Amino acid sequence: MVEDVLVQAQKHNGWIPKYEDLPTMSDETTSSREKAPRCELKPLPARLKYAFLGEDETYPVVISSKLELLHEGMLLKVLKDHRTAVGWTLSDIKGISSLVCTHQIFLEEYAKLVSQAQHRLNPTMKEVVQKEVLKLWDAGIIEI
Repeated sequence: MVEDVLVQAQKHNGWIPKYEDLPTMSDETTSSREKAPRCELKPLPARLKYAFLGEDETYPVVISSKLELLHEGMLLKVLKDHRTAVGWTLSDIKGISSLVCTHQIFLEEYAKLVSQAQHRLNPTMKEVVQKEVLKLWDAGIIEI
């Protein structure tokens, strides 16, 4: 049925479907399975703590600090067993090209960088944003 529609469209106005091959991913980036990633650890709230799935503080995960030792051990065992399921780096995520995940801003040679003043929200939008922030703060998602 889809093929019939395509054939009719081609006959009607000379439209020809265009197929493009996706670029092949280069092996420039090393997978985290070959070399463990080193991350900059940031301070966490008191209710959270870092745990590590690898040796020498590699493969960090954030877990609740209120977990009992037994539950923490069980959680870390499951995470260690399925460590390869987590995308530690972009090269670990299958099917995603780094070209899709990164972007560049191309400027003309004579272009100057401009810093613009911050725009203010109108009163109704300001109220909506304020309610949303308070809701996230009450839920413990953000801290002030």
